Amino acid sequence: MSKINQSLFETQRQGLQQAFGACPDCEAPLQLRHGKSGAFVGCSQYPQCEFSKPLHEHEESQIKVIDGSTCPECTAPLAIKKGRYGLFIGCTNFPECHHIESTKEQSETTFACPACQQGQLVKRSNRFGKSFYACDAYPKCKFVVNQTPLSGECQKCHFKLLMVKGSGESKKLMCADKKCAHVQSKD
Repeated sequence: MSKINQSLFETQRQGLQQAFGACPDCEAPLQLRHGKSGAFVGCSQYPQCEFSKPLHEHEESQIKVIDGSTCPECTAPLAIKKGRYGLFIGCTNFPECHHIESTKEQSETTFACPACQQGQLVKRSNRFGKSFYACDAYPKCKFVVNQTPLSGECQKCHFKLLMVKGSGESKKLMCADKKCAHVQSKD
């Protein structure tokens, strides 16, 4: 059996060390490290120096510039981009401008927000595709319900919105106020 020439591996390690450069905090060489979230670049003097950075910086993920579109904040063109939660529309002037829009349609309901009485409830979906209804005055108003809203009044606390819970024969009307959660008859 032949012996492996370890100097080949040392040359490769030295090349990686030079690729990462020196620590900006203590000037020690940076090295490839492994943690519970995966690989990252960290200082070789850890734990005395705790400098670290991601192995891969967030690269530009612009897919296509949308013709004829302008950012409402800075008038730069908008583009379709790919992020960690999927596709979205964002300003091409990032990082100076942080304007983003969802690619998913948001449909307004005819229900006024019972919490702030200023916004409308809008059907949205989370990153897993599950639908919910939230006030369009967010972040000032944080009212949200997970079931389909229905106009009406709670028989117990007189809250101005009900929710439809279940389907078919097991359909129930429920108060949209989380403090009450009264289940009432369908009449």
